Amino acid sequence: MEILVCVKRVPDTAENEIEVNRDGTDIERDDLVYSVNEWDNYAVEEAIQIRDRVGGTVTVVSVGDEESEEILRREMAMGADKGVLLSDAAFEGSDGRGVAAILKAEAEKGHYDLILTGALADDGAGEVGGMLAAMLDRPYASLVNHIEVEKGQPTIKVGREIEGGNQEMNEIDLPCVLSIQTGINEPRYVGIRGIRKVASLDIPVHGAADLGIAPEQVGAAAALVKRRDYFVPDLGAGAEILEGSTEEVIDKLINILKAQGGLK
Repeated sequence: MEILVCVKRVPDTAENEIEVNRDGTDIERDDLVYSVNEWDNYAVEEAIQIRDRVGGTVTVVSVGDEESEEILRREMAMGADKGVLLSDAAFEGSDGRGVAAILKAEAEKGHYDLILTGALADDGAGEVGGMLAAMLDRPYASLVNHIEVEKGQPTIKVGREIEGGNQEMNEIDLPCVLSIQTGINEPRYVGIRGIRKVASLDIPVHGAADLGIAPEQVGAAAALVKRRDYFVPDLGAGAEILEGSTEEVIDKLINILKAQGGLK
């Protein structure tokens, strides 16, 4: 099975204190620590496990600048077979649709049975996987937290997390696109030794011309969604902590709700 996994380099919120810059046009990016998007890491682990069960290869791909090569090598150290960097000045400022169009052009260069993305990235839109599937005209499932693959079968079974903590099972034709939810597996640890092992491996870089994309079709000029402002919301009033036994806390809560008009 040939598997393509889309990954993204994002600020590591566990290592950074995120602040809005002075003019509100972006976050303050000086001295930020970056890492692979958490959801994407689960997608790569799942792809590796599928390959180990049924055979094939795992290719990781990222849209970004030259620094995104770092996360591609990390995922290759994790077990991915190949990495591809999609980088071009024309790609800068692309919205979700633009990123999906870039990934589509790369996906069409191969013969992938399965394409995985993370369910979300740092912008929280969760849109690229669905857009990519639509552009490729392939079946799609989001928030996938379980995958069953049998070698040589034209379909796979996927479980999805839906409202109310319920689980939904679907059978989907291959080739398809899936957006992976965290918790589907436990991503393996990547050590320095593994990173050194892949340090010299070639990672091809594909630009707009290599992908057959006209520069005006992507980037900031073609973006239909533009970020206009970043700001930190005003803090609301502080919470009141109710102390005492369970019965006392319940009585206090009922009195507060009555005083605020919530109970009559």
